[in-house]
Amino acid sequence: MGNRDMPEGRPRAEQSAGDGVHGAVSVADEENPFADPGVPPHEHRIQDIDERAAKRSERAVALLFTVSMLATIGFIVSYLLIPNDKSVFVFPLGHLSAMNFALGLTLGVALFCIGAGAVHWARTLMSDVEIADDRHPIEASPEVRAKVHADFRQGAAESGFGRRKLIRNTLLGAMALVPLTGLMLLGGLGPAPGTKLRHTLWAKGKRLVNMNTNQPLRPEDVAVGSLTFAMPDGLAEHDEDFQNEIAKAALMIVRLQPDDIKDKRELDWSHQGIVAYSKICTHVGCPISLYEQQTHHVLCPCHQSTFDLTDGARVIFGPAGHALPQLRIGVDSEGYLQALGDFEEPVGPAFWERG
Repeated sequence: MGNRDMPEGRPRAEQSAGDGVHGAVSVADEENPFADPGVPPHEHRIQDIDERAAKRSERAVALLFTVSMLATIGFIVSYLLIPNDKSVFVFPLGHLSAMNFALGLTLGVALFCIGAGAVHWARTLMSDVEIADDRHPIEASPEVRAKVHADFRQGAAESGFGRRKLIRNTLLGAMALVPLTGLMLLGGLGPAPGTKLRHTLWAKGKRLVNMNTNQPLRPEDVAVGSLTFAMPDGLAEHDEDFQNEIAKAALMIVRLQPDDIKDKRELDWSHQGIVAYSKICTHVGCPISLYEQQTHHVLCPCHQSTFDLTDGARVIFGPAGHALPQLRIGVDSEGYLQALGDFEEPVGPAFWERG
């Protein structure tokens, strides 16, 4: 409101004082074209004049902090008790992981209730008196520092933190429990792999099954110069852990002329020229699927790492770090190809160098 809107014959400062406006006010003039309207009159809240209303607000804040504590406990219980593979239907989102849904819901409620409780506390119970203060240099004088300390102590006293024990205790409880959610999430990194990466489903007596026909392989099923992919007997695509297991156990079967095999161990671990090597490239774990019949080289399609199957599957080109692991094979009493043990080194990308 400009000066010309003011009633004539009454100074601005006098009008402000008479209307109950507190704080410094100024009149617009040529040097200061923008007048300082001052601070509007303070209006008391119902909690300031009615202790019963203040108690209701106190109980509401305490309830929010208590709900936060219960939600945090729910987060921990959900993490410990809900299976990883359990799903739940949530409209309209569809099927979701039950654990993820419970963790997100409980953590969201815990954090929201702390924030909502703090906001409700500040708006209804803490002092809301506005104080106008003149600007001052950045460097605080001893007097200003003393005033800040005094204001802080006054604000602490007006907040009721020391007097309203119910709010204080429930807030401390909520703030103490919420960090536990972070500690629980550390467990989501998963258990230590232990020796799982060093072992596959292959074991002595485990038959080699054609991945295309799901039938056990006989030596006569593998022609010279052909490439066949195999998996352990008993592993099926509908199994829950199929992807994890096939990523370690996938085999490629190639039949060579025994005279073409240069590496003695490769020859000893083969059967009638049939060799079994891991299908997983030792660079970044891509499945190897390209075979050069004339040279007996296999090629990874991702980064062109090339392995010589006549010489222990050693790397002859590309970024792969080491040769493909070989599986020792033989035949069982019924004439089917079988493993004579597990791989002697971990399959996959660069794991052997990392230990």
